[in-house]
Amino acid sequence: MAPPSPRRPGFSRRAQFSIFASYVIALSGLAAALLLVLTARFDPQGHNALQSLASDIAAPASGLGRDLTLRFAEATEEISGYIHAGSKNAALSRDLAAAQRQGVEATALRAENQRLKALLGIVDKDYAPIAAARLVSSTGASSRRYATLAAGSTQGIANGQPVVGPEGLVGRIVAVGRQSARVLLIVDAANVTPVKRASDGTPALAIGNGDGRLTLRPLSGGSSPFRAGDVFITSGSGGIYRPNIPVAQALNSSREGTLARPMADPNRADYVIVEPVFQAPAPEAPSAFTTEGKR
Repeated sequence: MAPPSPRRPGFSRRAQFSIFASYVIALSGLAAALLLVLTARFDPQGHNALQSLASDIAAPASGLGRDLTLRFAEATEEISGYIHAGSKNAALSRDLAAAQRQGVEATALRAENQRLKALLGIVDKDYAPIAAARLVSSTGASSRRYATLAAGSTQGIANGQPVVGPEGLVGRIVAVGRQSARVLLIVDAANVTPVKRASDGTPALAIGNGDGRLTLRPLSGGSSPFRAGDVFITSGSGGIYRPNIPVAQALNSSREGTLARPMADPNRADYVIVEPVFQAPAPEAPSAFTTEGKR
């Protein structure tokens, strides 16, 4: 008959060390969680500093994981594109012909706009970017939607600065570390972006839903005038975002509010640009001629 196995960890030094290590890890995690809760409640600035430090530490690992994810997605798309290449060839040929016609029209409109601006004395202001950096991570399954930027105060990043991707507006900076920064995405439930419809300038507010989409609410009363397919850009109202940055495209039409998808998907964006905070120009003072005319 085999001897009974030991029931207490005292018979095994390895088991003792394992239990001791588990207690140390559990107590350390409890202490860290308690520290975060207390700082969030009584010292918000210290809480942001701890978050920035953790972001600086985790940024390299997050960047490596994002690289692997993007490469896997690109490989999957290439395989899918190779399989369906024959069926898409005719559609691409039609799209190319349509794009060439639109390109000719756009060239003519651009020349006309330049001529009108020269006649009116309008000068476009250039907004030099603060920095170009990578988005190394983003939350995808939470009502709070944040992303981590691989640039911080060392590169000139500061709170409130807009973050713009190749397709459009991504969000704005809300916390800054030395080598990383936290970006509040436009699809976050607490984010509101002043926009206007690109076709006629109708003003609206783009409110994040927390699920990757936006709700468009017109500033005027009554039912929503927006329709599926409408494109919305930043209006420049209230500052922060300069005008004419692509924001969203409407998905449906509803009296309560129009659902829209963001033009820039942070899950697929690689490099983004951080711009300076936009300052709306002050209203011009009335001229002497106008004042005398009123008298």
